[in-house]
Amino acid sequence: MWLFIAVLLALSCPAGRSEVVHKFNTCSEFFFKGQAPVIPGILNLNSQHTRYKKICQRYNFTSASLGYRYATLYDTESRIPVFSAYIYTGKGDFKRPRIPWMIEPQLDPRVVGMTVPYRNQAINEDYINNSYGVNHGHLFPNCHAADESTAKSTFTLTNIVPQNIRFNAGSWNRIENETRDSMSTHCYDNNDKVLAHVLTGAIPKPGKNELNNRVNIPSYMWTAFCCYNSRKRLWVSQAYWAPNKQENHNEAISEKNLQQLQQFLNENWVKNVKLFKKDCND
Repeated sequence: MWLFIAVLLALSCPAGRSEVVHKFNTCSEFFFKGQAPVIPGILNLNSQHTRYKKICQRYNFTSASLGYRYATLYDTESRIPVFSAYIYTGKGDFKRPRIPWMIEPQLDPRVVGMTVPYRNQAINEDYINNSYGVNHGHLFPNCHAADESTAKSTFTLTNIVPQNIRFNAGSWNRIENETRDSMSTHCYDNNDKVLAHVLTGAIPKPGKNELNNRVNIPSYMWTAFCCYNSRKRLWVSQAYWAPNKQENHNEAISEKNLQQLQQFLNENWVKNVKLFKKDCND
């Protein structure tokens, strides 16, 4: 029976071609100065965890190109990503992709006698017809992608959390657009090209995994970017967070600085979090 179910799930959730790695060195370019965040107990500089998996997300790659698009730290117990890290280089000219949601086969390698398929990650069936008023919430939003292939790569469930539908389409969507515009305006490298490092994550809700009795519905979502403005010769960072809940129309999320976000994460999640090396300074 489980073999039959596994076949059906494989057909409904195409497999991605990302890599589960021991260290983020393979795709360190997506982190500011090549250094991943420090999250004590979850992600330290040399930590090895069975629960938290490092993923170098890639899509549409060839033998001549590794095709890495961004990096994700994934929580296999909550079955949601801790964060996704990516580089913003400007919004490409393409429409929102219409592709099936993908899974990461390396999170659930097939073994003899395996009884439960995809026990380490969410699948699309977890989200369908749910009673919690949530849908697929991107951490790396496709509207921040530089090209269509990168946009398609964001449609993997390892980059997705259950997000309140109105929050997803409302204030958080506006923040995605506002940060995109802000990065396009203020983030220029020494070659005068748009360039920013972005981290977006979610704080899991304490207690059981509610969605389909498998997937954690996070309490909060947060995002921050770090970049250099070569035109003004200064480092720039912005940060935001908000509760993952039903909201009224036209609710606004106030802009914060990086230190305020880290303090919020320290008080509501894990102490001594450091998102960017040297707090976004050279």
